[in-house]
Amino acid sequence: MDRGSDPDDGGRAISSSPLSARDSAQMDRNPSPPPDLDGAESGEEGDAIGETVYSKHWLFSTLTRLVQSVTEQEGGDQESQVELSEEEEEELCKIWDMAMDKDVAGFLQEFKAPDILLGVIAKSRSPRLTEICVGILGNMACFPNTCLTLSQNEDLGAVLLLLLGDADPPTLLETCRLLLTCLSQSDVAPLWLERVRQQKSVYPNLCFIMCSSTNTDLLVKVGELVDKLFDLDEDLMKSWITAQPSEVDPDSQIHISTSLLEATKQLRTESLDSLEVYLHAIQLLTTVDEGVQLFLAEGEGLGKEAWNVLKELVCQDLCQMDDPPVILQEQKGLLAPALAVLSTLFPRYGQQGGDVEQNLPLIGSLLRVLQYLQVCQQRETGNHTDSEGAMAELVKRGSLTAQTCLLVANSLLPQHRAAVDHMTAALSEEEPKLVDVLKGKLPAARP
Repeated sequence: MDRGSDPDDGGRAISSSPLSARDSAQMDRNPSPPPDLDGAESGEEGDAIGETVYSKHWLFSTLTRLVQSVTEQEGGDQESQVELSEEEEEELCKIWDMAMDKDVAGFLQEFKAPDILLGVIAKSRSPRLTEICVGILGNMACFPNTCLTLSQNEDLGAVLLLLLGDADPPTLLETCRLLLTCLSQSDVAPLWLERVRQQKSVYPNLCFIMCSSTNTDLLVKVGELVDKLFDLDEDLMKSWITAQPSEVDPDSQIHISTSLLEATKQLRTESLDSLEVYLHAIQLLTTVDEGVQLFLAEGEGLGKEAWNVLKELVCQDLCQMDDPPVILQEQKGLLAPALAVLSTLFPRYGQQGGDVEQNLPLIGSLLRVLQYLQVCQQRETGNHTDSEGAMAELVKRGSLTAQTCLLVANSLLPQHRAAVDHMTAALSEEEPKLVDVLKGKLPAARP
């Protein structure tokens, strides 16, 4: 699927839904005015929020102006976007930053700020304003008590899931961050999982973002959200694997598996280090029968594409011949899920055509991983393997033949000529004929 983006919008995803979240009847409400600060002391000490130096009255007046501003927007063209003034944006961003303080988050909760922000999101025609409001809620959700209160707000929960169909990448990024924060807290995660299961638009909206967005930050955060959902709820993952287009969005043919692969291909060119969540999510698909059947299905190109994408990733981007061990250590989060999926796909796609040479680069990568693991094990245990004895045992078992040795040796040449010579020397006493075969087919060492 082609990835399209307006050159002026920073790679924003276009909404896959004919109605934006703010057009939903569930969001048709006015922002609630902030309550009066009855009994608040006028002194500087009484005006401070908790142990901070932030002012209650400043926060109160800023939110009051926010409500008035959104109310005034209702009289204009409902289809046109409204830009925040520089002063409004600066003040709201201050609240956004302040909300990372526990005392401020608690005061905002007591102040009914979530209801105010919910009303603002419902009526806002400014993408930047919506982004900031969701960002404030996201910071508040970082604390268990405020996260619990936010999560128990049914209207807010419904609105946030609908916002996954928004067209503004920064708003989508903050929405995913907020959802991920809530899902990471065990006491409220079941509540959000149930909402995701009930809200059918979540699946196609996330798939659409993964298939169409070129915004790296957004793709990474969506990947983290999908990976978290799969990790927490296997039944939800199974339902998405087996979902048919008519069940979620009749006009869409995208599927969770192809969406994950599209995002993987996009991030591979932009940010290799960000691929871990996508590789782990793809690996999770192969841990259930439904996912394995999907990738190995007859007549489907999905499994072959997954094999090619992951094989190229391992052979061309990871575990290169001149990489020091420290690089392999850093790449283990990418290598482990990629190799796990490849092992599932190998019986069907790794032996097609019967050409053993097509897998030589992959064999070379695997040998480098095994060599690294052996070195690590030797360092931990202090034991050093008798390579000659190991070779002899493999020959006796029939595991080492002329063909397998030739594959291994060719994959190591010419960068690891010393390792090949060592292998043939170790074999010489056990199987001279095998060594003669290898020497006849391998290029001679340079003088």
